[in-house]
Amino acid sequence: MSVERSLRERKKERTRKTIRVEAFRLFREQGYAETTVEQIAAAAEVSPSTFFRYFPSKEQLVLTDDLDPAMDAALRAQPRGQHPIAAFRNAMSAVFAEMDPEEFAFERQRQGLLFGVPELRSAIGQEYHRSIGFAAELMADYLGRSPEDFEVRVTAGAMIGGVLAVMTTTPMNTETLTDALAFLEKGLPFDAPVRAERQ
Repeated sequence: MSVERSLRERKKERTRKTIRVEAFRLFREQGYAETTVEQIAAAAEVSPSTFFRYFPSKEQLVLTDDLDPAMDAALRAQPRGQHPIAAFRNAMSAVFAEMDPEEFAFERQRQGLLFGVPELRSAIGQEYHRSIGFAAELMADYLGRSPEDFEVRVTAGAMIGGVLAVMTTTPMNTETLTDALAFLEKGLPFDAPVRAERQ
């Protein structure tokens, strides 16, 4: 990559981040529904057309998950031979450990919006479908199988369903998310639940 292209890419990433940071600030201050794309663009010092080059809609600005590339890299770094849910859980823990407090707070707010704002609830199904596809791709790569493999799809669906189920009430609670995956990995042991081990 040339120096000029590298600078251009960094500038684009800064602009994208500024748009999101300013949008989330406005959402906190005046509410999601009350915030317009024009207000976000003005706060980020870009034009509305520039906003739409980065995000096709205000909804998509919230839906976009910046942790996907980090999860991809973290799962690829996991040693083979683990139960796939354990590998996924360990990768998730590694990603959380690398996040700085600002990134963590941003992601917590994003998830809080996604699951708490009535205007965004209809998008949860879209996010669920996207997340299953993404998890299946990661798991298939880890296992050396097809993303369409029956066991891969079922496991991805169970993982994402479990994660989304707890995130609706406790966004970005790392202990709860880790426990949810551990509970699935152990085969849903209702007679000896994972959280009882903490007692």
